[in-house]
Amino acid sequence: MEKNIKNKSVLIVGTGLGGLTTALRLAKRGYRVEMIEKNEQAGGRLNQLKKDGFTFDSGPSFFSMSYEFKEFATDCGIEIPFKFVELDPLYTVNFSGSNKTFYLYKDLDKLAAQFAQEEPDFKAKMTRYLKKSGALYNDTVDKVIKTNFDNVIAYVISLAQVNPVHIPQLFQTFWQHVQKYFDSKEAQQIVSLIAFFLGRTPFDTSAIYALLSHIEFVNDGYYNVEGGMYKIVEGLVSELHKADVKMSYNVEIVDVESKGNKVTAVIDSTGKTWTADAILINADAAVFRGRVLKREKYSEPKLLKMNWTMGYLTFYIGIKRKLPMVNHHNYYLGTNFADYSHRLEKDPDTLEKPYYYVNVLSKHNANCAPEGCETLFFVCPVPNMIYKPDWSDRDKIVDSILDDFGKRIGVDIMPEIVSRTIYTPAEWEKRFNLFKGSGLGLSHNLGQIGAFRPANIDEKFKNLFYVGASTVPGAGLPMAVISSKLATERITNYLK
Repeated sequence: MEKNIKNKSVLIVGTGLGGLTTALRLAKRGYRVEMIEKNEQAGGRLNQLKKDGFTFDSGPSFFSMSYEFKEFATDCGIEIPFKFVELDPLYTVNFSGSNKTFYLYKDLDKLAAQFAQEEPDFKAKMTRYLKKSGALYNDTVDKVIKTNFDNVIAYVISLAQVNPVHIPQLFQTFWQHVQKYFDSKEAQQIVSLIAFFLGRTPFDTSAIYALLSHIEFVNDGYYNVEGGMYKIVEGLVSELHKADVKMSYNVEIVDVESKGNKVTAVIDSTGKTWTADAILINADAAVFRGRVLKREKYSEPKLLKMNWTMGYLTFYIGIKRKLPMVNHHNYYLGTNFADYSHRLEKDPDTLEKPYYYVNVLSKHNANCAPEGCETLFFVCPVPNMIYKPDWSDRDKIVDSILDDFGKRIGVDIMPEIVSRTIYTPAEWEKRFNLFKGSGLGLSHNLGQIGAFRPANIDEKFKNLFYVGASTVPGAGLPMAVISSKLATERITNYLK
């Protein structure tokens, strides 16, 4: 049996977190694993930019559900190959025109004290809200998120086993749900911010995802990675090298060869063929089916009709001074939350008053910036390229955000900038083949979750599988780790 497994090979196309974790799971089970990557280094969107003496996390800047990483490490028989520390507070929030900064603590007493004026009975309301969020999480995570479904019927049967008390949340938006628990705009907006983490707004995200608040404040919280988030990738690559997994870079797959119901090879842009008994795609599962496999269901017109996440304008700023008044993770909100959210995804004019996030990586990682300097990472949700294809105004938009940031903190950082790099949705699309620069792939509306999402097993080729954001269970770092577990189950069952 062991000899038979070692004779079975798996080729993984893409080295995002889903691909890396699947590769190690399979290698530790005895399969011969090889990985190929379009870009010059591993990581996918979980990546790193080094420039002018500064080190920037270019994608995610913290993670949740640490127990998924622990379960993964146990499954592979290793120690977690990176160090991480819990965030406390989780992050800060500042509203335009206000000198007050809210610190989002998991400790409800410390959290509630900050809402004494805005929401005097905040603790009681938050306790009630989190109780519901916890019930949503506990009643759905194993049945819906951590399960492979072979068809829609199996998915519907699984949904039917979920406590029917949650049915109303299927037909409510996140915002409608939050409004039932809180009265002040500050509490409503801060609690619903997490919907943006899914790549949409609270006004078009299902109330079911209030379960994320349970993860955020009760279940596990958020974590920083010592040395920056790219240490996750470096740690996994090190473990993969120990497991004799070969990795090749600057290899982009553009076509496949097939015979009957099997893919016999994938073909790169130079014409070279790559073969294996099973092939796992860690590119966007919908885009790959359309552009490489030429599936009519995923043709460009059909892709345009699907619901995609918003784009992200990210920029990486190195400054020649310290900012002791700024915390590690910070959200800066305007005064037009509802109007902004409703218009954000389709109306480029909303960029005049953007909501944005700032991460100061050098705050607790001094080696990520030259001495006396600071490493700043800005993220602003913006329309993807379906609605804003022209980003020639990128510098104007960035300047307006930097100007607003300076006013918020009382320091004009513009003269202090020594390094500046901007990624618009156009750069994200080009680098990672993200459809129209949609930052997190397919959105998570009811018609695009569970069995309604592009499956992690191909509908035609029985040796072709998928892992990552646009397949099950969805977007986010812990979801990628769960996705790798589901893909591993598919592949090992096929290769038995």
